[in-house]
Amino acid sequence: MNQLLLEVKGLKKHFPIQRGLLRRVVGHVRAVDGVSFFIRQGETLGLVGESGCGKTTVARLLADRLGVPHVYAGDLYRQEAKRRGLTLAAFNALCERDHSIDRALDADMLARARQGEVVLEGRLAGFLAAEHRLDALKVWLDASDETRARRVAQREGSDWREVLEVNRLRHQSDAHRYRAIYGYDLADHGVYDVVLATDERTPEELVEALLAAARERFP
Repeated sequence: MNQLLLEVKGLKKHFPIQRGLLRRVVGHVRAVDGVSFFIRQGETLGLVGESGCGKTTVARLLADRLGVPHVYAGDLYRQEAKRRGLTLAAFNALCERDHSIDRALDADMLARARQGEVVLEGRLAGFLAAEHRLDALKVWLDASDETRARRVAQREGSDWREVLEVNRLRHQSDAHRYRAIYGYDLADHGVYDVVLATDERTPEELVEALLAAARERFP
């Protein structure tokens, strides 16, 4: 059996909900609560999904505990928009016209994935891993549009209906570009080894399902 690299028990990450002029804490958003998992040498487990499913929190904490970089496509995308002095909306519009931008960012993500020793997060992470036959357990975490919008709104203290519209426009832009550039449909989850809905399942239930899939993939 391969060497145990990391064992995490009872992982928690809560974000405060603040209200009023004094920003009093009136509650907490439980991004991650009671998650336990382990990783053995030579194993890779990737979590991918839409905004509001909890993947980023787990990815960052996991990278920190492993002592490896967490490469997030969203950060690279925002950094490039900032470098060009554009808002995200303007940058999205530019990317829809100039596909070389996405290709360059995705090439950077792929290069990091080939190096290994990294937690890779991005909406194309599963597609790129499958397209280039990288050895990874590709997982898509899903939730309804309203559930994801409400989670993000609660975390950010905004109106969930506004978040719903922002998410819709973002998905529309991304789906259009990825179909034009790679012929890939974001709605097609066939490239993933595991697809799990998070609406009604606890983090503990999801982790148990993922651990079972990981053991089967990496015996």
